[in-house]
Order: sequence, then structure tokens, then C-alpha cells
Amino acid sequence: MIRTVLGDIPGEELGVCDAHDHLFLRSAALPGQELDDVEAAAGELDAFAARGGSAVIQWTPWGMGRRIAELPGLSRRSGVHLVAATGLHQARHYDPARTARVWDRLAEIFVYELTEAPVRAGLIKVAGSFHGLDAYARHVMTAAAEAHHATGAPIGVHLEGGTGALDVLDLLCGSRGVPPGSVILGHLHRFPDAAIHRRAAEAGAYLAFDGPSRAHHATDWRLLGSIAALAEAGHADRILLGGDTVTTAARSGADGPGMPFLAGGLRERVESELGAAVARAVFVANPARALGDWC
Repeated sequence: MIRTVLGDIPGEELGVCDAHDHLFLRSAALPGQELDDVEAAAGELDAFAARGGSAVIQWTPWGMGRRIAELPGLSRRSGVHLVAATGLHQARHYDPARTARVWDRLAEIFVYELTEAPVRAGLIKVAGSFHGLDAYARHVMTAAAEAHHATGAPIGVHLEGGTGALDVLDLLCGSRGVPPGSVILGHLHRFPDAAIHRRAAEAGAYLAFDGPSRAHHATDWRLLGSIAALAEAGHADRILLGGDTVTTAARSGADGPGMPFLAGGLRERVESELGAAVARAVFVANPARALGDWC
């Protein structure tokens, strides 16, 4: 079962998935770079679908302009399955006064948005800090773990600079009892440490490499190598790929290549270089399991 904005669907219906992206986003840390245009979002979804894409996981969490009420209409219009997120990002993305009002009831909010809201989320988004976890991250992740235990929902983690993966697993899985298979570690391409990647995969977490549309990420040229190393170590069943297009400039209609590149060019390259079985695992089978293993 996967919780989309149009309701729950069987995992086998998800299809080719962009496992981490953004249709809408607003952040105090990115002034003037808002993703807030419904027609632009529709155009990106149409271009994604034209290249064979059939599902997008929007990781934009609570309080960051996710425009969740627009998502059902966009899903119907494009034919693309959409999964929304609840959760909370790093403090720098918010007005402190706003987060202060919800700080003591985060788990309650997450559970409501996963189970009762008019448009329900299917993922809890949280964020680590650089090479570790500060008190803010620990508080939010503890609330996410409580919400997971109440609902079974998967937890997607922004790793700052791709770091802190093992610290996150130690807190969520070690201290808070979240099954590793319910944790998606994001941005691992930003810190291409093969040993850390392998240890996270061995622990049972999902590893998201989610930035091939980000021109300023110099490590993108190591993306295929990181995926290949995991596949060769027997962990092809742990890998996810996403575009993470957080600004208008990263979209296909701008400087791009945006979501269509993931479903088209990158998927074709993974299949060509690593084989059809790995490509199907990364783009189809793994997202269905990672997002559908609710308790």
C-alpha cells in the first residue's frame, strides 16, 4: 500500500518513480527562488510522464509552501501518482515563531497529516545536520519516530551534505526502534563515501541518490559509480533515485534538465551501464517497497 494524494494504491501500480523531488517549495533560506507556479508544476509532470515517468514523491514538508491542496488535481491532470510529505526541515527554512507554535506537538501534526487530513501525506520528511545531529534534529526525528510507530509511515531524511547517515540510523533505528527498511536516507551522492553507503545498505535502510538535476553538485559525475558499487556489493535492492529540483532554474523548461531527465536519460544510462534488472530495481521495485511497507 502506497499513500498517494488520490488515495492508497498497491505498490505494483507505482511504476517508474522519481523518489525525491519538489513541485512546490518556499524557504526563508532561498528567497526569490520559490516553486509556486501550478502551471509550471503541471508542465514538469507532463514532461516527466512523456519520458515514461509515472510517480513523483514530493518531499516538501509542513510549512514550506507545499500547496498540498493542488496535488490531487495535478495528479489527475497528468496521470502521475503523487505522494506528499509531512514532517519538518531544518530550522533555517522557517520563521522561528511559526515552528515555536508547533514544537511540542510535532508527532500529533505528523500523524494527523498522514491519517486524517483532507489530502494525506505518505512520507515523513526530517533533516539531519552536518556530520551529526544537533538538538533540533534529534527533537524532530524523535517526533517522526513517534509518528512512524503510530502509523507505519516511512521516514525520508535530508542528510546535510550527504553526511551523518550512520548517526541518523543510530537515533531512528537504534534508540527509537524504527525499522531500517522504513528509513530513506537522502542526498548520499553529495558525500560519495562507498564504505558509509555500504554500511547503511547493510543495515537495511534505503539510499536515495537525488541530485542529477543540480548543476552545482560536483559529485554528480560519481553518481553511476556509487550506484554500481552498491549493486556489485549485492545492495541493488536498497537504491533510489530522485531529481530534487528545488528551484525554477533546475526545471526542464529552464536551465534544467529537471524531472524528465531522471525518467529518460538517466534511466536509460543506468539500464545501459548496469543492466535492466538494476534499472528496474532502482526506478520501480525499490520505491514501491520503500514507500509501501506501512505497518
